[in-house]
Amino acid sequence: MSTALVLLNSVLGTESASNQLVDDAVAELRATDPHLRVITRDLASHPIPHLTANAVAVIRGAEPKNAEQIDARALSDQLIDELRSADVVVIGAPMYNFGIPSTLKTWFDYVLRAGVTFSYADAGPKGLITGKRAIVILTRGGLYSAGPAQAMDAQEPHLRTMLNFIGIFDITFVRAERLAFGPDARESAIEAARSQIGDTVRQLAVPA
Repeated sequence: MSTALVLLNSVLGTESASNQLVDDAVAELRATDPHLRVITRDLASHPIPHLTANAVAVIRGAEPKNAEQIDARALSDQLIDELRSADVVVIGAPMYNFGIPSTLKTWFDYVLRAGVTFSYADAGPKGLITGKRAIVILTRGGLYSAGPAQAMDAQEPHLRTMLNFIGIFDITFVRAERLAFGPDARESAIEAARSQIGDTVRQLAVPA
């Protein structure tokens, strides 16, 4: 039995293209593993608290000294435990103002912990969360993977950097773009993304 950690981030709920595509990814994963265990974090509906001075202190390694610090350390530990238990991480990441939702950024803020999910050495930082695969579903109203708007994409590079930093390098980015270019363009983009998701999951099911 494998485990999938699913991170939802769209405020649009059932109307969200990224949420729909995440559901497709989970369905494909279940088709290859009927006993799949799924851990779902709907970060849009149940957001993680943004960082405070107390949260930063314990994430940086200080021992908790008050109730807020105890809660922040416990939340960070729980999120990291969920990540460690997963074989594959499925992230729904709509583009908001050229970047990722603040809810997803906050998840990373609690998960990136020196000595726990990454370490520093003379050769530089080393990710400690290894052996994971990630499927990152990017939804965008415009076209950012090519052309003049590519330079404004602060979404995919940021996600790649943070996942790589904690040791996740096996990443498939599924892009559904031009969603705001009319119904036909939207339908075509979503169908293409669904096809890529199916291909990706079938490849994951093939033993290395």
